[in-house]
Amino acid sequence: MQSLSLSETLHTLVHAYKKQLRSDIAAQEINLPVTHIRALKGICRNPESTAQSIALRMQRDKAQITRVLNELQQSGLITKVDNPKDGRSQLLRPTAEGEKIMRQVNISERKTVAHMTQALSPDEVDTFIQLANRISKSVDEAASANSVMQKRLSTERQSSVEKISITPQLIAEHAGVEPLIEESHNE
Repeated sequence: MQSLSLSETLHTLVHAYKKQLRSDIAAQEINLPVTHIRALKGICRNPESTAQSIALRMQRDKAQITRVLNELQQSGLITKVDNPKDGRSQLLRPTAEGEKIMRQVNISERKTVAHMTQALSPDEVDTFIQLANRISKSVDEAASANSVMQKRLSTERQSSVEKISITPQLIAEHAGVEPLIEESHNE
């Protein structure tokens, strides 16, 4: 029997984790969508949370996160307070009820991990964590390198556009004719 590829194994593992976590969260009678739970978790972990920081952390559109945050606020799980460092944003804080929900989520996550690792030794769990962190780090590094490359290409494209816009002037000058477009020079 052929073993699963790394891709299939990771896919299966992620879905198994999500399925078990949903089951353990449901057992705690938490009736929040996963996106809401993730946003609440981010708010509870970072006292400087803003809508923007949560959107970045979750890699979601700010408008989508704003809707989630408004629903969490309407449910009484978070409050918004003026940000003393930036008057254009608000800091997000969990309410007592939000903190209670997060304690229940943390219990559910611990149960999920216990279910999923019950056949592993502590050393195997440590090894898995190290390997998973190395994989995640290499993905982050590749994404970062890709971002740098895209910025460089964008800068090069902009430079090419500037060169192209100068070309008719240079051609006219070298051909000994008057340019069709007059450039304005600030002296």
